[in-house]
Amino acid sequence: MPPYEVHGLDTDADPIVASANRSGVSWGAIFAGATGAASLSLILLLLGTGLGMSSISPWTNQGASATAIGIATILWLTFTQIAASGMGGYLAGRLRTKWDGVHTDEVYFRDTAHGFLAWAVATLLTVALLGSVVSSIVGAGAQAGATVVGGAATAVTAAGAGAAGAAGSRAESDAGPGGMNYFIDSLFRRDPNGAAPATTTAPDGTAAPGATNAEVSRIFLNSIRTGALPPDDAKYVASVIAQRTGLSQADAEKRVNDTYAKAQATLKEAQAKAKEAADAARKASAYGALWLVISMLIGAFVASFAATYGGRRRDL
Repeated sequence: MPPYEVHGLDTDADPIVASANRSGVSWGAIFAGATGAASLSLILLLLGTGLGMSSISPWTNQGASATAIGIATILWLTFTQIAASGMGGYLAGRLRTKWDGVHTDEVYFRDTAHGFLAWAVATLLTVALLGSVVSSIVGAGAQAGATVVGGAATAVTAAGAGAAGAAGSRAESDAGPGGMNYFIDSLFRRDPNGAAPATTTAPDGTAAPGATNAEVSRIFLNSIRTGALPPDDAKYVASVIAQRTGLSQADAEKRVNDTYAKAQATLKEAQAKAKEAADAARKASAYGALWLVISMLIGAFVASFAATYGGRRRDL
């Protein structure tokens, strides 16, 4: 049987019939364009990462601002999509098989489809290589939302962790102004102009100041979780402070109430800052995802157009 014989027709003498029976998709050209686009995308992303790192500085008032870095990232991602997709689409259109006897509109559609398929394959290859970047964007948004919902619980837990260590072996970070231990220690400060303490033992007879500090920490943490310091607990803590510092019971109770109010105000401020940071992270994640989608759509359009141009150059 002669080659290209279809329904008794010798297609050696009819190239239009032979072309019509060939596949309208040149996968070799598509994969070639996709490989080129994915490689160029990787190079440009690495270059953009290096340029971004060089513009960041840990020193105050040095380096680019967060807004400038965000705008530069958006512009670079868009440029990466345009350059890589344009090259991949052009290669797919220029290298595809020439179709003889196919209508001009059909050739235009096939070229556009080749560019789009090359962009799609290149996108899948890039995601496979850089999947951690996409997962980090999605994960940041989900984590930010969870932090907004549980901001109060997170702040209280952090405060509890600061006071969980054994008294006498607290780390320097726990003694900072933001930790609960700072407020507990301030309760037991002696008044330089006051009377000397009558005894160094606690009301129950124990002579371990560290144990009383830990007990007062637990009382404060429990009251912060419930929202108020019970009067009995306030009176007990004041009696411990009075014996340890030499203050009168009234002055000790005043110190307890004032210190407890300061601790509550600090925790509320920490909660507000945590919510603000979480909301900022959520917005940044949302904007990043939206701009990534826009840049990818631009890349799809550029790849389709470049494939059409490459196909026209191929058919000249």
